[in-house]
Amino acid sequence: MGNTAEKLEHYGLMDRLPTAEEIDSAANAATAIAVAMELDGSLKISGETGAPVKIAPAVGELIIELLGHVSNGNMVTLVPVGTMLTTQQAADMLNVSRPYLTGLLKKGEIAFEEVGKHRRVPLTALMEYKENKARRQEETLRELSRLGQEYDRA
Repeated sequence: MGNTAEKLEHYGLMDRLPTAEEIDSAANAATAIAVAMELDGSLKISGETGAPVKIAPAVGELIIELLGHVSNGNMVTLVPVGTMLTTQQAADMLNVSRPYLTGLLKKGEIAFEEVGKHRRVPLTALMEYKENKARRQEETLRELSRLGQEYDRA
């Protein structure tokens, strides 16, 4: 592994931001897949034997979304839905400190399980918390907007 680009390729995009070449490649691939799917909603590629393999629309859309994140220069991690996260992983996904996340767990705002001395957060519980938080923020913004309109009328 001589140059920096070769060294970066050794690490997946879970551990680093994509290079300019990877960003460009992902953008081109996402566009090509989207165009190919427009024809009949599915994606057809060649399998190991050269025989066509049909990729279902939902899977194709997931691939396009993944490539879209990479083409935006984002680091990407795929996490299966049933995954149990460490408190550090959960904190990273919420973009908060681990102590702050631990406080949320202690208050019962996010469900967790104890594994020995450690806490594990189900991905589903973390996503539920994020959705609830986003919904509360949206409701608060709507209420502030309503109050501002009432104030303007007065």
